[in-house]
Amino acid sequence: MRHGVKDNRFGRNQTLRKATVRDLARATLKHERITTTHAKAQGARQLIDKLITLGKKDTLAAKRAAFAILIDHDLVSTLFKKIAPRFKNRQGGYTRLIKYAVNRQGDNAQMTLLELTEREVKVEAAASPEKITDAKVVDEKPAKAAKAPKAPKAKAAAKKA
Repeated sequence: MRHGVKDNRFGRNQTLRKATVRDLARATLKHERITTTHAKAQGARQLIDKLITLGKKDTLAAKRAAFAILIDHDLVSTLFKKIAPRFKNRQGGYTRLIKYAVNRQGDNAQMTLLELTEREVKVEAAASPEKITDAKVVDEKPAKAAKAPKAPKAKAAAKKA
């Protein structure tokens, strides 16, 4: 009987299962969204929520606990400085699972998008088109005027004669 058994084994032993979930959590924190199977996404979701809760505490003990799981100083630093502050007003539900309509072709596994609910917005600054066109016009006109168009005509006249 499976009473009270909530974890999926993923067809792996305990150490490989922990490594799989840890790697999925690391990838999600690094890229903010990943695509994986639904069962693995559910397992990784629990760990990610635990890590973000640790990140909100922002203590040395919490950083050490997060490092024990992630084993990456840069990622722990990113978690505590960039990711966790986004969730300071949220009491849970740091991730969302979105099921894809089409299953994986090889084994028909249900694929899921696992992403953070609060994502970083990247704004690309574009230069105004007026400045770019003015600069091109100013640079190109003198360059064209400086070239002597008379020389090709003279060569053409010499070839005809």
